[in-house]
Amino acid sequence: MNVIPTSLPGVLLLEPRVFPDARGFFLESYNRQAFAKAGISCEFVQDNHSRSCRHTLRGMHYQLPPRAQDKLVRVLAGEIYDVAVDLRPDSPTFGRWEGFHLSADNFRMLFIPKGFAHGFCVLSESADLFYKCSDLYAPELQGGFRWDDPAVGITWPVTTPLLSDRDRQHPPF
Repeated sequence: MNVIPTSLPGVLLLEPRVFPDARGFFLESYNRQAFAKAGISCEFVQDNHSRSCRHTLRGMHYQLPPRAQDKLVRVLAGEIYDVAVDLRPDSPTFGRWEGFHLSADNFRMLFIPKGFAHGFCVLSESADLFYKCSDLYAPELQGGFRWDDPAVGITWPVTTPLLSDRDRQHPPF
């Protein structure tokens, strides 16, 4: 597995080894030992799968302590623009964001540690995301901020996304 550090400490772009042949391909999407070697030693306790249509934007979401979540995001079908924002007040990159193209074709995965908000926008006709979480979902500890907050300044590849009511009502950063 190729581990690519990002400008946000702890956020890692991961490229698994892919073994293609005439029948299709094989890849190892998670191996606890290989991930620990890459510095990812959390225990994943929940898997989620979401499907969204083109121009859907989900975010910016996070879960507060004591149930904050590390996430490992992978696209099974389609393509997304995936964004992480540093929420750690003592971090030198507090409030900074970075975006990544993840697709079923490039096989890339994104590890987003606790202390970051996460959001994505669908670039293809539809996209299926599979993501592992290090803690269980706790609705009472969910948080979020506006996807288009100028204080953060995320450059999204869409200007009029499809949003949930919840995402439409998020407060500023």
